[in-house]
Amino acid sequence: MTEIYAITLFLFVLFLLLGTGVWVGLALMGVAWVGMELFTSRPVGDAMVTTIWATSSSWTLTALPLFIWMGEILYRTRLSEDMFKGLSPWLARLPGGLVHTNIVGCTVFAAVSGSSAATLSTVGKMSIPELRARKYPEKLVIGTLAGAATLGLMIPPSLALIVYGVTVNESITALFFAGVVPGLVLAVMFMGYVAIYAGVSRDWSPVVETGMSLAEKIRNSRFLLPVICLIVVVIGSMYLGFATATEAAAFGVIGGLVLAAGQGSLNWQTFTASLMGATRTSAMIALILVGAAFLKLSMGFTGLPRALADLIAAMELTRFQLLMALLVFYIVLGMFLDGISSVVLTMAVVEPMVREAGIDLIWFGIFVVVVVEMAQITPPIGFNLFVLQGMTHHEMGYITRAALPMFLIMVAMVFVLIWVPDLALWLPETIRQVR
Repeated sequence: MTEIYAITLFLFVLFLLLGTGVWVGLALMGVAWVGMELFTSRPVGDAMVTTIWATSSSWTLTALPLFIWMGEILYRTRLSEDMFKGLSPWLARLPGGLVHTNIVGCTVFAAVSGSSAATLSTVGKMSIPELRARKYPEKLVIGTLAGAATLGLMIPPSLALIVYGVTVNESITALFFAGVVPGLVLAVMFMGYVAIYAGVSRDWSPVVETGMSLAEKIRNSRFLLPVICLIVVVIGSMYLGFATATEAAAFGVIGGLVLAAGQGSLNWQTFTASLMGATRTSAMIALILVGAAFLKLSMGFTGLPRALADLIAAMELTRFQLLMALLVFYIVLGMFLDGISSVVLTMAVVEPMVREAGIDLIWFGIFVVVVVEMAQITPPIGFNLFVLQGMTHHEMGYITRAALPMFLIMVAMVFVLIWVPDLALWLPETIRQVR
């Protein structure tokens, strides 16, 4: 009975604060404060200060603002234009044509950005005008862009995986490698959908690209070299064991600055704009993280996470049934919160359940990221939908319908992960054995 009272109280205070427009991080702190006052005799102020300091002084968390800054720097370069020049000659002849540049471009940029919003904005401002000019179906252009941009949450360096790793105290590097293969598989599934659409759609009549010789294609591929080099530096340094995730992030910032300078895009204005953009985003995420850490401490004192884990255990759910329940739970939650907020808000309760069920936390991190990716394209709060509305000026309903096939493909990806868990576990385990 006490647990039901505590859950009701926590949810009431949380939704009250969120409904009045309080920032998510402060709302989490408010809920934790109420819980500490009512369920413990410990000085609340001391506990909050200690928790905030311990969370914000984490060396692992340093990777977060660095990767965000790297993405902000690259967002202000001509990287997207160069990617289109380098990719389009190779993709034009595939079934689906240049729509594949949305998916491959987002996949490549996700590997140097880590942010879904930055990936969408950068690739979208390049691809939408080009694909419209070639008369590709508008819904397919918008839908693939909305879906593929979410790969920024999975393919390393992923901000969502950093936040998850810090929250559950798992290796950021292992999570990064766990996201590589599922991210590529999801990208291939998106491309497969485009190919099928091109084969069966009656309104498929884009302008056919003129053929290029092999020499011309290779010559155009030089535009891809800068971003490929940056990916090799960031991911390769972690793969070879030369750098931790935080050190690789620092390499990425330096590489991004060098790349911007080489393109002539780096000046004092772009430098300060990228720095301030990264500072604002990092501060927002950090506030959510410290709020979630304080809430986790508060809920720990109430015994609520353990009680819920015992309740789930008593229900004798199979691993599959538990995962299905969490799938539905996160989809519903994603309608109202962004992905990172969903992760930090729920892990205090979900983590004990997952451990009790014997689910690998590295694998579960990829499962959660795939599910919260859906939050980026689910109304009414889907952030990618708002970004696309600003870029295309379509109604929200039109953009949501365009993104629906991508949402369903992500649901299918969840089942693929459950049936083939080695998609997420093979690469980090292989690298661990090699080292």
